[in-house]
Amino acid sequence: MARPGMRNMTAKGMPKAKKGTFPRIIKLLLQDFKWKYLLALLFMAIYAIGNATPAIFIKNVTDYIGVGINEGWDAISGNVVRLLILMGAILAIAVAASFTYSRLMATITQGFLNKMRKRMFDRMQQLPIKYFDQNGHGDIMSRYTNDIDTLRQLVSQSLPMLIQSGIILLGLISIMLYYSFSLMLVMLLGMFGMLFAVKFVGGRSASYFVKQQKSVGTVESYVEELMNGQKVVKVFCHEEAAQREFDEKNGQLCSDATSAHRFANILGPIMGNIGNILYVLTAIAGGIILTTGLPNLSISSLLSGDNVLRISVVISFLQLGKQFTNNVNQVAQQFNSIVMALAGADRIFTLMDETPEEDEGYVTLVNAEEQPDGSLVETERRTGIWAWRHPHSADGSVTYTRLRGDVRLFDVDFSYVEGKQVLQDISLWAEPGQKIAFVGATGAGKTTITNLINRFYDIEDGKIRYDGINITKIKKPDLRRSLGVVLQDVNLFTGTVMENIRYGKLDAMDEECIAAAKLANAHDFIKRLPQGYQTLLTSNGANLSQGQRQLLSIARAAVADPPVMILDEATSSIDTRTEALVERGMDALMKGRTVFVIAHRLSTVRNSDAIMVLDHGRIIERGTHADLIAQHGVYYRLYTGAFELE
Repeated sequence: MARPGMRNMTAKGMPKAKKGTFPRIIKLLLQDFKWKYLLALLFMAIYAIGNATPAIFIKNVTDYIGVGINEGWDAISGNVVRLLILMGAILAIAVAASFTYSRLMATITQGFLNKMRKRMFDRMQQLPIKYFDQNGHGDIMSRYTNDIDTLRQLVSQSLPMLIQSGIILLGLISIMLYYSFSLMLVMLLGMFGMLFAVKFVGGRSASYFVKQQKSVGTVESYVEELMNGQKVVKVFCHEEAAQREFDEKNGQLCSDATSAHRFANILGPIMGNIGNILYVLTAIAGGIILTTGLPNLSISSLLSGDNVLRISVVISFLQLGKQFTNNVNQVAQQFNSIVMALAGADRIFTLMDETPEEDEGYVTLVNAEEQPDGSLVETERRTGIWAWRHPHSADGSVTYTRLRGDVRLFDVDFSYVEGKQVLQDISLWAEPGQKIAFVGATGAGKTTITNLINRFYDIEDGKIRYDGINITKIKKPDLRRSLGVVLQDVNLFTGTVMENIRYGKLDAMDEECIAAAKLANAHDFIKRLPQGYQTLLTSNGANLSQGQRQLLSIARAAVADPPVMILDEATSSIDTRTEALVERGMDALMKGRTVFVIAHRLSTVRNSDAIMVLDHGRIIERGTHADLIAQHGVYYRLYTGAFELE
């Protein structure tokens, strides 16, 4: 389960989208799909122009009907037919343009989301362990699902709708200006009323939509945590309490979503009624101008000198009004989606902008071969000899140091949180081939030491040297490649048993994986699985026992064949009989390697070359098993059961 307090991290609130979030979305969109998007905009413009033309046809058809009534239908039949054919052709082109841009937008949207997820995952892989310790895993997952989905809504629907409606509105306003300034003012009056409604109602719903998105992240984080800890929930009969806590969080989500949609749902009817009122006002204004003989100011009248308002213009304006209000309404309906998308994008960009794990190292691990004089030279082929390639900036020379597994800590201090020191003045050394054990109560700092050797965290003071080289000079991937780690908490991935073992060395042959499994004494149980090494594992190896999962973890470390091994409670989940088998395999694995062992079972560390007893971040005793027993100190009391580790 996540650390205490992790699951409520999203409850701290989701900030509104930062300034510059929307331009950044557009920049990334154009960066990836510039020409496709411009092409989609072209087809979108063709569709929008086609949608704006019916009002012109209505005006012309009405004029032709007036002529037909006065002069006979024969006089206008040819013009009407040509007009209908032209209108049909324009609408057909508009439909074809709509079909094309819809397909283009589907390709652009999914491609954009694919690249966004890749950017997020690439950055996530570069983040330090500290980030995952401090952020709920469910909250991180919600950025890949919920927040990405808000971007899909923005790119595939809201943004195209805004552009399309904007083009149509510009076209409609141009037509209005051409036919009547007076009636256009009525339309603009209605538009201001609509904008006021969007600001008044939409602004309130937007804040609730942001809260809804935050609540979704909270619920997803809680569900993910409960799924991981389901066994713990059942062991402690915590089902009802978990249900109550879920109901509370789900209720908050329901409340936020209800408030958001309550405001959003009334926006549509308000806009529709404003449109109806605008329709009536347009008819009334047109009727007044027609009956009173008021002059009709327009571009058309300025060009022709005829300022008389025609009934055909009023009729076409009624159609223009419907189109106008529909498009303003469509823009308003996208308001909340845009707010949600910007808030979601802000969370995505927050992840993408996290400071990656720093790596100032320049010493690398290379294959080497030994010359007759004992010196090492770098080679491309695998020789079984590894060396640290150490370039020196002072004179441009390069030296090669054989990878031996000599690890030494000098006066190391460390704290996860400033002011709360976890390790104080830690000094120890492990010569190649030695087995160093750490014992002590939970929280004494045992695992922290191994985290520092791996550079999952960096020390505050002191030095750590690996084969005489300060580990801050070694590139982190090369450092970690030289270290094999077996953790108490086993993580198996969806895939076959063979693939999970090969995870320790991706280019390992099947024979190497099988040899590693035999070394870890995992081969026998693997052969008894339904498909042996090709048995598919899912859900973190849920179809295996805890001991079997641990054996696979040991085999995975064995196939990597590292010179230094870190065993963090590696046999804690294995029964005594299996432990005896594993220990024999581990002895073979550890031969010639430097090994750091963390164990609560003191019987597993008796044969260590040195045992470090830690208490509150300090080494209080050190020596071999025999030495420490002879001292009759803390280790003696721990070993004889005078008091427990915990």
